[in-house]
Amino acid sequence: MQQPAFLAKPMEEMTVSEWESICDGCGLCCQVRVEDEDSGEIALTNVACRYLCLKSHQCADYANRQRNVPDCVKVTPENIHELTWLPHTCGYRLVAGGYDLPEWHHLICGDRQQVHKKGPSMKGGLISEDEAEWE
Repeated sequence: MQQPAFLAKPMEEMTVSEWESICDGCGLCCQVRVEDEDSGEIALTNVACRYLCLKSHQCADYANRQRNVPDCVKVTPENIHELTWLPHTCGYRLVAGGYDLPEWHHLICGDRQQVHKKGPSMKGGLISEDEAEWE
């Protein structure tokens, strides 16, 4: 398969559904991060937001995610260049940078499970924040 035609549009001209379809479903953006207060360094944990379904890797309440989790960031064409914590493999980052989506991306291969087989998925590597023990 080749890149969908809408990816040739400027990001700002994409419909909301076109833009949101770029999400590859890896779960990396739902991984809880902790920031060192002294250095500002951000470290990843093995903990996921409580709303990330660990089986499907979809948000369990996507429509209300920002109400449920006030610091949940909605990725948009307007803020994508500021979100430096997104993984380099993120479909949004790739499109924003003018790069092609990888062969495992569902818009290329037609299979949403390929990200978990060949991509950077955290499926199977995270626990819910409801199960985490914080110190």
